[in-house]
Amino acid sequence: MIVDQLVSKATPPLKPTDTVEYALGLLMEVRVRHLPVVDAERRVIGILSEEQLLDAAGPDIPLVALLSAREPVSVTLRTHLFEVARLMMEHDLTTIPVVEEGLYAGLVRRHELFDWFARTLGTHASGAILAVELEERDYSLSQLVFAVEQNDVRVLSLSTDTVEDAPSRVRVTIKLNVRDATRVKHVLEHRGYHVVAAFGEEDDQEELVYRVQQFMRYLEV
Repeated sequence: MIVDQLVSKATPPLKPTDTVEYALGLLMEVRVRHLPVVDAERRVIGILSEEQLLDAAGPDIPLVALLSAREPVSVTLRTHLFEVARLMMEHDLTTIPVVEEGLYAGLVRRHELFDWFARTLGTHASGAILAVELEERDYSLSQLVFAVEQNDVRVLSLSTDTVEDAPSRVRVTIKLNVRDATRVKHVLEHRGYHVVAAFGEEDDQEELVYRVQQFMRYLEV
């Protein structure tokens, strides 16, 4: 999925002539901590944070006085959302401006990107969850999915990340289309997979939200 399908044009950007007081009010109104500053030609000339605004010398200071000479981070309408997530995490942004042919075309907000990842990982679908760990050298997506689906069970979503205290190992979180994963768990363990956790229907929402947060934190493209 690309930015074109998630870009928001409803949230107005800031103008260089806006004051600190106005900018803080707008941030509060739209519930974000960053907004782009766009000039009269619709070029993105900066991104200001709530912290920068709170550190300003006074409420009537124009925003142009707070802008740095650095080129602001931006994406295009054809940027993939994985890259957007990487940039947001790298620069700790809650919004990122979208440009088309060098001109401002809208922005992507982090909470909407988070919602997209949650839907992608099947958060809203009914089903159990398994967390499997294995050595990275032994990881084969096709073999793992085959081992699961030979039990008349379908994989709704799958995500991976490294184990924090064992960087050579991979943790795979699998969302299934069944509520009881007991049979699949036994099959995987019989095939040598280390199933570290199994969550039933009542637990899946919380676990998948956690997995999305981990994915956003450690995503590397």
